[in-house]
Amino acid sequence: MASGTVRIDIDGHVATLTISRPEKLNALDLDMLKALAEAADAVEANPDVRAAVLTGEGKGFSAGGDIKAWGGMLPQEFGHAWVRHGHRIFERLATLRVPLVAALNGHALGGGLELAGVADIRIAEEHIKIGLPETGLGMVPGWSGTQRLVRRFGAQAVRRMALGGEIFTAEEARLLGIVDAVVPKGNSVAAARQYAGRIAARGPAALEIAKLMIASANGEDNGTAVEALGSILAAKTGDLKEGVASFSEKRPATFKGEW
Repeated sequence: MASGTVRIDIDGHVATLTISRPEKLNALDLDMLKALAEAADAVEANPDVRAAVLTGEGKGFSAGGDIKAWGGMLPQEFGHAWVRHGHRIFERLATLRVPLVAALNGHALGGGLELAGVADIRIAEEHIKIGLPETGLGMVPGWSGTQRLVRRFGAQAVRRMALGGEIFTAEEARLLGIVDAVVPKGNSVAAARQYAGRIAARGPAALEIAKLMIASANGEDNGTAVEALGSILAAKTGDLKEGVASFSEKRPATFKGEW
């Protein structure tokens, strides 16, 4: 039986994904990772969605990986069933075709910060704390805390959290570029939805292309970004239409170099 879920609410062109395991401060176990993957697939498959918000139910955004879920795993199982599996799902969220806004309504520590890091925009409530405390447990960040977070936040901020164990306030995180805005307690979801609505009002095709281009410039998923952009361009050409028609009609193609 699943220990939690991810609710999806759609208002106009904005989807809100709410991690719902409040009794565990939305800590992630294997069931919750599966629910996040399913939510990402649902957003991706809905052509009406142009932007999305990610938040947590109750007092917390996400407490990160549930220690009870991985603490008893053998090293190989931990590496494959936990770290690599979580990596794939976080990458799925990071590469959503629509921009993603994280509403940090509670602390984002460890895996919770790595989850926040998949978003394009982060809006934090003024009372929250942000950090990567894993080395204090003899562990290292495993869901791209030393990879995506370095690319997006800068190496020095990650060093201070992962090596020095520093925990930042929301305002300190804003000054370091870890979050984009700080709002009063209880206002993050409304602010995130408002920002997502601002995004959704823009050209959806241009948004998708711009997100791919920015990811490529930032060294993220370059191969996928290049091939996706190239495929989108090729799919709009007259040559592709001719190629498909010739295949269906079992005749040689007559390409005209039509864009």
